[in-house]
Amino acid sequence: MTKSRAEFHANRKGYQISWKSVPAWVCDQCGEPFFESREVDLIQKAITALDRETALLTTSKAVP
Repeated sequence: MTKSRAEFHANRKGYQISWKSVPAWVCDQCGEPFFESREVDLIQKAITALDRETALLTTSKAVP
């Protein structure tokens, strides 16, 4: 395993999230990234905030 950076992608409730350079341990043999708990927590917080904002956008009435 080598400390490096890796991409992270997720499909969520009709939208896609993508980060190009997240700190991670990357397997030297297969390239599989493993994210430490700090990065996982930050990703989860960002996804939660996006879910909340998306819900507001999709439930608000259009302003004429």
